[in-house]
Amino acid sequence: MKIDKRKTYYLMVDTETANGIMEEDGELNLNYSLVYDLGMAVIDKRGTVYEQESLVISDIFYGMKDLMTSCYYKDKLPRYHEEIASGERQVVSYYKAREIVKRLMEEYNIKVVIAHNAGFDNRAMNNTQRYLTKSKYRYFFPYGTEIWDTLKMATDTICKQKMYVRFCEENGYMTNHSKPRPRATAEILYRYITGNNDFIESHTGLEDVMIEKEIFAKCMAQHKPMRKKLFKN
Repeated sequence: MKIDKRKTYYLMVDTETANGIMEEDGELNLNYSLVYDLGMAVIDKRGTVYEQESLVISDIFYGMKDLMTSCYYKDKLPRYHEEIASGERQVVSYYKAREIVKRLMEEYNIKVVIAHNAGFDNRAMNNTQRYLTKSKYRYFFPYGTEIWDTLKMATDTICKQKMYVRFCEENGYMTNHSKPRPRATAEILYRYITGNNDFIESHTGLEDVMIEKEIFAKCMAQHKPMRKKLFKN
């Protein structure tokens, strides 16, 4: 496909993780998330998809079976095995996944990576990078990559709309704080955007990317001031 160099392209990512690694003393560190599923798509500001990848990380998925059987979404493991067998998901090493990301970013001149609640995904990818390389390599994305968070973007745009507030109030999607405010999970935001209040988030990498890119596009279409960067704002 010929790439239109006049366009600005972004890389939307979503991770699924196994939470916890076994320390030398035999204790499980639950604060250390390791990526076993990495979904990604090259998109533009309207959410149009130009390339997509669904990557199962062999180092974790097969290399850490004890951890995988305790992961939060372990009930989805049979589905992964079926879709790996059918070719719907590609099994790669974490090193190979990083090479794929690097290639896409270079080909499309991508400077910005986006995720919903990006702090979690960025931290998990860096944790996995450091764990597998024994901290020889500490960061997953190329130096200088800007990380945007659609949670921040939606909070500053969609979540301030009266219709969204009413939608959350009517459906019980408010926080339990002393001053309740609308929740901003990807699932709830997508329900509002599509009008499908029965939608259930897949919690698999690429499938979640496909809903989160719609949140990104909706935020960009507002043409209003908003925080975007994970860091600094």
